[in-house]
Amino acid sequence: MGEPLAEKRVKGSDKIWTRDFVMICLANLCIFMGFQMTMPTIPLFVEQLGGDDRLVGAVLGIFTFSALLVRPYAGKMLETKGRRIVFLIGLAIFAFSVGSFGFMGSIGLLFLMRIVQGVGWGLSSTASGTIASDIIPAKRRGEGMGYYGLSGNLALALGPTLGLFLVTVLPFQQLFLICSLLGILAMGMALLIRYQKVAKDPLAVVTAKRFDIYEKSALQPSLLIFFISVTFGGIATFLPLYTAEKDVGGIQWYFLLYALALMVTRLFSGRLYDRKGHRAIFIPSTLLIMTGMVLLAWMPGEAVLYVAAVLYGMGFGSVQPALQAWSIEKTAPHRKAMANATYFSFFDLGVGIGAIVFGQIGYLLGYRSIYVTAACSVLISIIVYLWIVRSENKLRA
Repeated sequence: MGEPLAEKRVKGSDKIWTRDFVMICLANLCIFMGFQMTMPTIPLFVEQLGGDDRLVGAVLGIFTFSALLVRPYAGKMLETKGRRIVFLIGLAIFAFSVGSFGFMGSIGLLFLMRIVQGVGWGLSSTASGTIASDIIPAKRRGEGMGYYGLSGNLALALGPTLGLFLVTVLPFQQLFLICSLLGILAMGMALLIRYQKVAKDPLAVVTAKRFDIYEKSALQPSLLIFFISVTFGGIATFLPLYTAEKDVGGIQWYFLLYALALMVTRLFSGRLYDRKGHRAIFIPSTLLIMTGMVLLAWMPGEAVLYVAAVLYGMGFGSVQPALQAWSIEKTAPHRKAMANATYFSFFDLGVGIGAIVFGQIGYLLGYRSIYVTAACSVLISIIVYLWIVRSENKLRA
């Protein structure tokens, strides 16, 4: 059976909140909930299995590297096989792998299953972002991607807190089975979406590259998100362990405040991007993120932890959807999937390198050094951005 055509929509309509958009947001909410509930709890599970900080970083990081490797193929499959099949296969792999975590009796087996989870995540998240960009009107892409991102932000607000609570009242096995069920619910939502047919480029066969693994027009914003997403690896992986070491309570509130700030920011940052472009967003947002990292490195108590959460949420909530919208802004319709794959590949690479490198830094130098290094990574992104803007200005002159 071919994919149902979603072009029953009024051509040229600027409406964002269609049934299909609601369904892709709900599916994204479910899979992100399953993902976010495991982020702060897997380090605890690894410790229960006898692992140290280096193994925590390796188990967390390998997930993002397997997702990174599969994303270019996901982009190609989305362009050639269609959105539906790629999305459903990715969700099925994700649900199966997460549900199996609690049955892994050794770190080695958990490590292997995290690789499988990364494959499912790479397929499903690339497909989800592409499907959303198909549905959102081009004139309101920044605003629409901001709203779409709210589904992930809501999961971020609830997921880590819920996961950390459940792990105190349930065994890890049951926690991971709940996360798997959320992946299955996402599959149910995905089945209700009316998918657009893949846009075909008449010159694609003639101009196809043998090693087509990235979209050139998406490289600049993707490089920037790499340096920024490094910070996420330090927060999601080691912040629960860092706060416990410093005897600072309220880690659940950190994730909640961060996600709420992120959600509120996205209500207006997308519109700002549509009107003013990335130049109005990038520098202020990254300065907020960098300040949040410095505050985490200092962190004398809970109040500073909470301020850092709000600043990081505001900064990341503004810059992440802006860079994603920028990555597909000048991309041909038949290359949107590959642009999304390129963007998320760099995102994954940043998170993965952050988790692994910070595991070594935390083991050798202590957790505080993780957040100093993360602040330096954001500073690099600002320098790279200023170089990009300078190059654009020279081309216009």
